[in-house]
Amino acid sequence: MSKFQSKIGRWSLVSGHWSLGFGHSLVIGIWTLGFAASVLGFAAVAAAQPPNARIGEIVPRDVREMYDRGLQYLATTQSENGDWTGGGGEQGPGVTGLGLMVFLASGEDPNFGLYSNNVRKACRNIITQQNASTGILGNSMYHHGFGMLGLAEAYGAVDDRSLWPEGKGKDQRSIGVALELAVRAAITSQKKNPLGAWRYSPDATDGDTSVSGAVLVGLLASRNAGIEVPDEVIDKAISYYTKMTAASGQVAYSGGIGGFDESLARISIATLVYAIARRKDLPQFKSTLGYLVNKWEFTGPSGFGWMEYQRYYQAQALFQGDVETWEKWNKLLIRQFKAQQLPDGSFKGQFGPATSTTLSLLAVALNYRFLPIYER
Repeated sequence: MSKFQSKIGRWSLVSGHWSLGFGHSLVIGIWTLGFAASVLGFAAVAAAQPPNARIGEIVPRDVREMYDRGLQYLATTQSENGDWTGGGGEQGPGVTGLGLMVFLASGEDPNFGLYSNNVRKACRNIITQQNASTGILGNSMYHHGFGMLGLAEAYGAVDDRSLWPEGKGKDQRSIGVALELAVRAAITSQKKNPLGAWRYSPDATDGDTSVSGAVLVGLLASRNAGIEVPDEVIDKAISYYTKMTAASGQVAYSGGIGGFDESLARISIATLVYAIARRKDLPQFKSTLGYLVNKWEFTGPSGFGWMEYQRYYQAQALFQGDVETWEKWNKLLIRQFKAQQLPDGSFKGQFGPATSTTLSLLAVALNYRFLPIYER
């Protein structure tokens, strides 16, 4: 059986999402994008895009080999608790959520495939790090956002009936329940924030475009998965981004417009949230995307650095905004990664080997296009 033929999944509401309930959090989905496009009347839109804008028929060999080596590295370095604690660097449910997405993006069946045990361990780890009272994942809204994103991509794809070992899951939350709690926590945090944004603490009254991006993408992925996220929550967050975006396309970090520097990471985050929130009609989207397209040959760090973080968002932003430019950028990135990947499958970076490897693999995961959040 080929990859993902037996995958349990669900459509995105943005790109033709429909589902059949199977208990609280197991959803059976149909993964034929052409069928969804014709049923929901999106065929004309899909036809107007380049033929491979949604599904690439062939994943480049270099990507497959690179990704497989990276998966093996993450599989062998994952702890029994489901996280990545060895080698130093960042740790927490956000890191685990990104690692979970790497496995889900590979196309291997998440319930019976080669890495199904790694998927289950990562899901359990994220859920066990959730505060049962507040719904917050980990110790910062960064971790909360990326952890929520990981759960949203697993929701409907991972069978809760086999998530917890027998006798150990009696009182444990399902993916769906944990995700609903996480969404509620993010909304509660936003209500406390006069900017309609997020910062490190769930009780913060200021915001920044980096943390807010992590939380907002997690909310949008949750909404795509069928979790209720009120329109006003998305509207307030997008309003914050428009106020932080200059006519040049540059995006401020915190404190409002002024003191801009060139951060392709922040520009990419803004481009991405505008795109997946269906706000491509905004002038701010056009300006941020234009900035990225003009800089497409630049794959190194800019602004505050953090190369792996920048590439993670840059890949998604270009793919959502201008797939032809993404194709050129993607080919350049693959050549660079082929030279940079270490013999054990990992990548060096500022976040430690596990997180740097995870972010690097997710930057090329769009070549597979299995994750719902990666659909156009």
